[in-house]
Amino acid sequence: MRDRNRSPATSVKDKELFELHARVCKVLANAKRLEIIALLRGGEKAAGDLVEDMGVPKANVSQQLAVMREKGILASRREGRRIYYRLAYPGMLKAYDLLRRVLLDQLEDRGTLAKRLRQTRVIRR
Repeated sequence: MRDRNRSPATSVKDKELFELHARVCKVLANAKRLEIIALLRGGEKAAGDLVEDMGVPKANVSQQLAVMREKGILASRREGRRIYYRLAYPGMLKAYDLLRRVLLDQLEDRGTLAKRLRQTRVIRR
């Protein structure tokens, strides 16, 4: 007999969604890719502009852009010799911003804890 307080078994569809979610998180688990998302917040940019803004070698930026495009995070278009990139789903910025706020809260909490610990140590001296 099933416990009423337990949630129902995870469906196959949910499991598939968990897998997709994990794949996207793996793609985003890279500081350069997160920087690219931040730079594309205002709209599309040419690959060369991203290279200049990031201050890293073109090959590195190109590699990250290719991964992100392949995984559906970015969309691109060619105009002459230039390739422009944009977020494929701008709604993802909500998740990006939410996680960033959580991280800032954590840093603030740690800073407060560190400050309290330093004050305590100073008092004990």
